[in-house]
Formats: sequence, structure tokens, C-alpha cells
Amino acid sequence: MVAWIKIENTNIDYPVMQTKDRPDYYLRRNFYKENSYYGTPYIDENCNIETSDNLIIYGHHIKNNQMFGILEKYKKENFYKENKIIEFTTKNKSAKYEIIAVFTTVAYSKDAFKYYEFINIQDKEEFDTFINKCKELSFYDIDKSAEYRDKLITLSTCEYSRKNGRLVVVATELTT
Repeated sequence: MVAWIKIENTNIDYPVMQTKDRPDYYLRRNFYKENSYYGTPYIDENCNIETSDNLIIYGHHIKNNQMFGILEKYKKENFYKENKIIEFTTKNKSAKYEIIAVFTTVAYSKDAFKYYEFINIQDKEEFDTFINKCKELSFYDIDKSAEYRDKLITLSTCEYSRKNGRLVVVATELTT
């Protein structure tokens, strides 16, 4: 376990796992490493929990709003407006993130927006390209944005309107 994720007024209140040497280990395992249809949210193996610019967190889209299934509700702007803060806690830090974009895309297609490749952003141009694409794809306009060097969290789950669809929620760390 490397972190805990929570979103008020949702069922998202889970440990977040990471196994760099076995990338999808928690896709079908629970916190106790037992087989589980639900899996456990986990961070992309290429992310460094302390230093990566963007932490990609995967979770199953389970019916009845279980696991990351509740992210489906973010397709509606009113739900976003009432639930825009993500709490993320590691052993060294407790932070809040504000959602800046909610969109769908297709994974593994040559023309897809490969949001999952934006982990350690090289420069301002790459960061701006990423944020602009997230904003362009977003279901609705969100005034809040992010600036170069901001830390991001990206939640990713399956989306079933098309083959290999993904529902993505991107949030930027709030500074205190």
C-alpha cells in the first residue's frame, strides 16, 4: 500500500497499491492479495509516488457505483460541482486535489489520447499540451486549470460506450 484515496459523498475511500515489478497485480486482487473481481485501485508502475508529476491511478468500473464505477457520475456537471475535491494521502503527505477535466478516450488506439504516458513531464510545452488536450476533451468547461510544475492525479477506469474506452478524471494539487 502506497496511499489512500477518498472523495467525499462517494464510495471512493480505498487503499491505493503499487507493485512496480508486477504492474497489474492488483487488477484482480484485494488488499490482502486474494483473488477478487473488484481488484484494488493501484498506481501505474512507472509512477514514483513521491516525485512523479502525474500519478495515474487505475480502478475497476463496477456496477452500483462500486470501486471506480462512481466516476461515471462525473459525466454530469452538477455531480462534479458538488464533488470536485479528491483527498490523497501517502505516508509522507496528505493533499487535496481539485478536478480540472473529465473525459473519455480509447486506450491502445494509435489515434487515442495516451493520457497514461504523461507521468514525468519534461517541460512546460509538454505540460501545456497535456492540460490543453484534457480540457479540449472534457465533457464541460471547468474554470480551474493547472500550471507547469503543479502535481496531478489522474483516475482511470473502463468506459463501455466503445471498445477499449476509458473514463478519465484529472485533478491538480491544491496548495495551502
